[in-house]
Amino acid sequence: MELYPKLIIDALATVKYAGTKKNLVESGMVADQPAISGNQVKVVLEFPRDTDPFLKSTVKAAEAAIKYHCGKDLEVEIVTEFKSTPPPKVERLLPGVKNIIAVSSGKGGVGKSTVSANLAISLARLGYRVGLLDCDIFGPSIPKMFNVEDAQPYAVEVDARRLICPIEQYGVKLLSIGFFVAPTTATLWRGGMATNALKQLIGDADWGELDYFILDTPPGTSDIHLTLLQTLTITGAVIVSTPQQVALADARKGIDMYRNDKVRVPILGLVENMAWFTPAELPENRYYIFGREGCKQLADEMQVPLLAQIPLVQSICDSGDKGEPAALNVDTMTGQAFINLAQAVVTVVNRMNKK
Repeated sequence: MELYPKLIIDALATVKYAGTKKNLVESGMVADQPAISGNQVKVVLEFPRDTDPFLKSTVKAAEAAIKYHCGKDLEVEIVTEFKSTPPPKVERLLPGVKNIIAVSSGKGGVGKSTVSANLAISLARLGYRVGLLDCDIFGPSIPKMFNVEDAQPYAVEVDARRLICPIEQYGVKLLSIGFFVAPTTATLWRGGMATNALKQLIGDADWGELDYFILDTPPGTSDIHLTLLQTLTITGAVIVSTPQQVALADARKGIDMYRNDKVRVPILGLVENMAWFTPAELPENRYYIFGREGCKQLADEMQVPLLAQIPLVQSICDSGDKGEPAALNVDTMTGQAFINLAQAVVTVVNRMNKK
């Protein structure tokens, strides 16, 4: 029998592929014209994937069909190929958010939440759309600082999804685990529960369109930080420290975390909090209780900007405890300091985004 490609294809048309319930030709699995050389036949079959459960049985059936219909003495070679499936399209989380800023500190008690709250309010006062997420699952403080401890977020339906609606206060959209647990109750959760709760506050909330999304992160380098880095594309980090050497040592660790080769989040700059003490009755005096310009020296050493130096003033603490952050009053020294910080952050982010 004289061999030609159509005979081979007709033989393959007698073999059904269990994956589609159609024959190999109808299923579009014959990838190329059969190659014939003497009594040697080469056929290329294309399968949907390399883990196809019907692959071996189909290859054997195709070989048997060619020998049965075209000659039992033929040497048949079946080559298998696989369709190249494009990777699934991954939708960017929080597509309406332009810039995500992580406010971080290596050490607790340096005023990171105070800086986060006042930075968010200052950005809002400059006309930007701002969201603030309290990422400290075990010690949330944002509800108290914004005087919304009794607020109860509710769910809204957006594009057939039930999403948490953030609380709005002072022009800032807020979410915190503090809205969902009693203020006097300790959050006794393992790491997995905490990170899952954080993911819900990010992905299952109606944040909408934001120019700046501020993340008030917990102190240190923990599971929470890893979750944030894996979940969000962070624009940059603001590191908060006092001038004290102990705090600066931990600030270095925070900078190292973001600069790690596997992370590579830009450091927008440092904020020196409690830079000096100014008594209310002597507003011109400065007393360097925790050391002088420690953050400035660290900023020079790490080659990052010093974004602001915030003085230690009793009114900052009092206003935070009352739920009326200092940034609400731009006529004060501290209010102006936080406005200057916000302007510095905007400048650095804009410059970085242009690059």
